[in-house]
Amino acid sequence: MLVDVGVDGVKVGIGPGSICTTRIVAGVGISQLTAISEVAKALQGSGVSLIADGGIRYSGDIVKALVAGANCVMVGGLFAGTDETPGELELYQGRSYKCYRGMGSVAAMQRGSKDRYFQETVAQDKLVPEGVEGRVPHKGPALGVIHQLMGGVKSGMGYTGCRTISELQKKATFVRISAASIRESHVHDVSITKSPANYTRS
Repeated sequence: MLVDVGVDGVKVGIGPGSICTTRIVAGVGISQLTAISEVAKALQGSGVSLIADGGIRYSGDIVKALVAGANCVMVGGLFAGTDETPGELELYQGRSYKCYRGMGSVAAMQRGSKDRYFQETVAQDKLVPEGVEGRVPHKGPALGVIHQLMGGVKSGMGYTGCRTISELQKKATFVRISAASIRESHVHDVSITKSPANYTRS
């Protein structure tokens, strides 16, 4: 195991990202929350940090990842579209967008990420992508996104009565919910006229 060779951290997540197709193309990967929980159990007592990579759509997902055993999360899609991300602004149907591509997309592979997908010796026209390219709405400065994410995490910790991540991991528990409960958790029975900065329903 990686712990035995002295790693400082383990990155967890095969295919949960919004622009990733690995689970469909390669048939590999499990629910991100399950993966975090299983790896956290394996790392228990080792002092090795767990980095949850992908699957974060809302600030509440960060709270859940921390409860499941992550020490931190990697976020890509939520920052896509901010001023600080690469890519030019483009206008589409009167709205501003930025290009967002996965590391497994053909364009990213052609620019150097082939080895990450075990295709370093593959010709450009034979690449097998595990991600897509798309566009996301322009979001302005990343600081605004960070503020909303931090606020959501603070709120989650407040609701569970926890002052630290360690306390959150000890005290908070998961409860299985139904599809009806998931629908109830989201905005329902109303047409949103003014979207808040920290919520969209896609």
